[in-house]
Amino acid sequence: MREEQIQEAPVKVLLVGVDVGEEPDFERSMEELASLAEAAEKEVAGQIVQRLDHVNKALYIGTGKVTEVRRLAEECGAQEIVFDNSLTPSQVRNLGNELELPIIDRTNLILDIFAIRAQTREAKLQVETARLQYMLPRLVGMYDALSRQGGASGSMSNKGTGEKKLELDRRKIDHRITELKKELEDVGRTREVQRKKRQQSRIPQVALVGYTNAGKSTILNRMVEQFGELPDKTVMEKDMLFATLETSVRSVDTGHNKPFFLTDTVGFINKLPHGLVKAFRSTLEEVKYADLLIQVVDFSDENCRQQMQVTADTLKELEAGDIPQIIVYNKADKCEMEPLPQKRQDNWYLAAGLNIGIRELAEAVEQKVYADNAECVFLIPYSAGNVASYLMEQAQILSREYREDGILIHADCHRQDMDRYREYIVS
Repeated sequence: MREEQIQEAPVKVLLVGVDVGEEPDFERSMEELASLAEAAEKEVAGQIVQRLDHVNKALYIGTGKVTEVRRLAEECGAQEIVFDNSLTPSQVRNLGNELELPIIDRTNLILDIFAIRAQTREAKLQVETARLQYMLPRLVGMYDALSRQGGASGSMSNKGTGEKKLELDRRKIDHRITELKKELEDVGRTREVQRKKRQQSRIPQVALVGYTNAGKSTILNRMVEQFGELPDKTVMEKDMLFATLETSVRSVDTGHNKPFFLTDTVGFINKLPHGLVKAFRSTLEEVKYADLLIQVVDFSDENCRQQMQVTADTLKELEAGDIPQIIVYNKADKCEMEPLPQKRQDNWYLAAGLNIGIRELAEAVEQKVYADNAECVFLIPYSAGNVASYLMEQAQILSREYREDGILIHADCHRQDMDRYREYIVS
């Protein structure tokens, strides 16, 4: 008889939020917290919110609310308490003592998701770095009970067991972070070599950016399937927050001999932990080197404007805020918008999931990144064969004629190449 595999039940969590009037849409923020909990493979058992003028420095929530949270946690069988914002180390410690349950803040929750999703070596290194950096200041207080044991009687110099353990753990974590950073530097050098090769090829670089779960990976996959050099090189796409953490680069060519590199990046989210941005900086910085950004927006989400602002703020932090953009309002079919696709100024409305508007978007990108190209005719003498070879590889050759005095090439090329080889231009 085959033994059935028993699947562990997800951890039940109670969500706790404090509204101090700073969130433009607090209810939506709590809904997003619930989605994050589900993405972290947890089950939301209940929710409780409190409105305050400011958060409690010691407990985040009001002292009277602690009893209410404890009672509700018991009623709904919660095994963890998840808070809607980042908590200070002392708040985590105090809440843990009061509620006697594991305390998870928003930062820790997102770190859990990233740890689950990380697949590549680089992503795993980045997540571990972020987790250790998050953990380091929170070690204080973990060994209070041990510390109270103290040293030998009458000795002021001997440290308590807890204090010794704390110092050892700090050193271990510091050492591990140093090791991880070295490994990430090695991976970063490989990425830098790959990036420089793409830049030297003079093929334009385009990056998909935007809020998590807006449809970036879907757009990449539809373009790769239709116009990719290797149509089977698609990436994971799923209707969930942070479905993928890997930065994937694919070559796209609509058939006009004007290829571009398309990069799928890690999605952004409100209150994205600074430690994660810092740890994933080498990955996220792919955006900084793009010639064009495609900002993908979930048009069906009523909070898409706030999400666009989060994207703008994150791009600014990555020093990529001034790169030209095309705005793509994806999932427009869910808003019953017709006809699709539609173009309004430099904005596109489409439905990537239904493969509607992909060709039009790809051609719009092509026109944008090759806007600095122009047609011209070169007469390249046979003695300058390297110039002819370069143009054959880097330009769109419209016609070619071998004559006695050289090769007559009619090409659509970048203006920089025109300037570089101006001496060979005949018309």
